[in-house]
Amino acid sequence: MPGKPDIWAFFLFGSADVERLNTFKKKTKYVKKFPLLFQNGSPIMVLRCGGKWWKVAVLSTCLGVKNMTGEYQHTLDNKGRIFIPAKLRDELGEVFFVTLSMDRCLCAYSSDNWNSLSEKVSAMPYIKQRKMRPLFAHAARCELDGQGRVLLPMTLREYAGLTKNVTVIGCNNHAELWDTDTWKAVYEEESKPENIAAVMEELEF
Repeated sequence: MPGKPDIWAFFLFGSADVERLNTFKKKTKYVKKFPLLFQNGSPIMVLRCGGKWWKVAVLSTCLGVKNMTGEYQHTLDNKGRIFIPAKLRDELGEVFFVTLSMDRCLCAYSSDNWNSLSEKVSAMPYIKQRKMRPLFAHAARCELDGQGRVLLPMTLREYAGLTKNVTVIGCNNHAELWDTDTWKAVYEEESKPENIAAVMEELEF
């Protein structure tokens, strides 16, 4: 096995940016032009060194992806604070950003993923940047208190319809906060076997 095989896998990626990944795949001689595959829920790719040695690299490690999973039930207190599950706190960090989602829920991003998102928007033409204004105008920088809670601004709670019962889910590189009844309806629809099969076919799994 060649020496230091992992170096380029770890320093070439700073975020889960698909465009950067595709650019790297086009330029480097170490990456076979294969589509991304998944192993135990994590994206992987095949790497080559010296034309003889192949390695399966877990991109959640190489890219710094925050692989958030799971579903958790919590309640808002009378001050609008919500407990963040320990497994998600480890991925989000002590300080993270919460903003609107395209669905009727909120999205929580780690500082690294938020910065990556901001960089991507900054690279857009101004006309497209304007369309992203609500995302930034309503974004809140949240810091965990000593009990693992964050305060959600009223505007965000109203947008997502969060009043008491909240379902927090991991969604790969971010977490989502849903009103529990709203989430149940979405989950029941999205989890139908025929819908899952259609998504798997669309994504070529």
